[in-house]
Amino acid sequence: MRRISDWGNYPVIEAETSGFDSVEQLRSRLAEPGELIAYGNGRSYGDASLQSRVVLTRRFDKLLAFDETTGELTCQAGVLLADLLDVFVPRGWFLPVTPGTKLITVGGAIAADVHGKNHHVDGSFGQHIRSMDVMRNDGSIITCSPARNAEFFNVTVGGMGLTGIILQATFRLRRIETAYIREETVRAANLGEVMDGFEAPGEWTYSVAWIDCLARGDALGRSILMRGEHATAGELVNPSHKHAPLKPGGGMKLDVPFMMPGFALSRLTVQAFNAAYYGKCRSGTQARIAGYNQFFYPLDSVGNWNRIYGRRGFTQYQFVIPKAAGREGMHRILERIAASGLGSFLAVLKLFGEQESFISFPMEGYTLALDFPISFKAMELFKELDAMVADYGGRLYLAKDSRMDAAMFARTYPNADEFRQAVAVLNEGGTRFASLLSRRIGVTG
Repeated sequence: MRRISDWGNYPVIEAETSGFDSVEQLRSRLAEPGELIAYGNGRSYGDASLQSRVVLTRRFDKLLAFDETTGELTCQAGVLLADLLDVFVPRGWFLPVTPGTKLITVGGAIAADVHGKNHHVDGSFGQHIRSMDVMRNDGSIITCSPARNAEFFNVTVGGMGLTGIILQATFRLRRIETAYIREETVRAANLGEVMDGFEAPGEWTYSVAWIDCLARGDALGRSILMRGEHATAGELVNPSHKHAPLKPGGGMKLDVPFMMPGFALSRLTVQAFNAAYYGKCRSGTQARIAGYNQFFYPLDSVGNWNRIYGRRGFTQYQFVIPKAAGREGMHRILERIAASGLGSFLAVLKLFGEQESFISFPMEGYTLALDFPISFKAMELFKELDAMVADYGGRLYLAKDSRMDAAMFARTYPNADEFRQAVAVLNEGGTRFASLLSRRIGVTG
């Protein structure tokens, strides 16, 4: 038994853990009856990969095939996105979709159907999967794709590991000329301005905004909008960049060596940070060439940054509301968060494009993600926010959640009941896939 948690360090549980190096080893693990769930690199924020018995997937991490002409890659599901970037960026390829951390497994990216700064253009990670192999609870392996065993494929993408353990996947990488991003930064005075920026003509492939969730009045929702495109070789001006266009510098690495005390994150410290961060961005439009790590993964340069929130841990409250309700809904929700005084210094706003998936989180609309230290006051705030999100036709992200109840899940995910029924059928037998999340939201018993 060992103590494990996901990235939010809440909850922390005792679990029996075991890994595997081969299909045969995994099949033998599944022959032991009872409930279990796959655990990749522990980067979901809540309890989606927590259970009294977990199967560790990280050792199953081989690259199996790659087509240099098309960029089509087949790899085992335990490989990290970071490993893929290390191998393929120097060869002129990038991920089709990436979230804000590269320290997740391919299997986790599919199970959570992760999204990135380019969802409005390229959709979610799962929409780029051409085929995958999944081991069921009886040890059988299903090969599925959007055309083959499509119903099983659709319930597995975004299904949070409840249909089986993903073994390998095939998807196509994106061709790039350099490892750099041409970035444009725009300071927005309020929520209306940043939404105008998201919706302006001349669509960028990547867009995201940091938002000051404690600002109020005319400054409510003041933001820094960051947009980007993969830089071409001709756009590089720095001699060191031009000399090695596919090998960006590593940059400075920091580490949080211990759990921070609870008082380190107060309203005053968050307010001061937000004011300084907003103030450092000059008015008007700023442009620069940045390495892909700086643009996509700024927090990955800070090791163990989750320790900033102390031993109580934290949760990320991420929701999406339909675009039609976006301006009114985001305004009201931000007003409530600012009034609570529990604002986050890690608050990220994005615009999603259209997506109609069986159980995945994204829908066409605005999504906001905020980190909150665990506290009774925060939990009470979340209940109010839940009601507002639901009233606007939105939903919460399962990969970030640690406290949503079954009623909220049933109300906000249109296919919640069908998903529960599908998991029940797939879980027939002595071995069942289940997690603390799936029990809490009523998907498994």
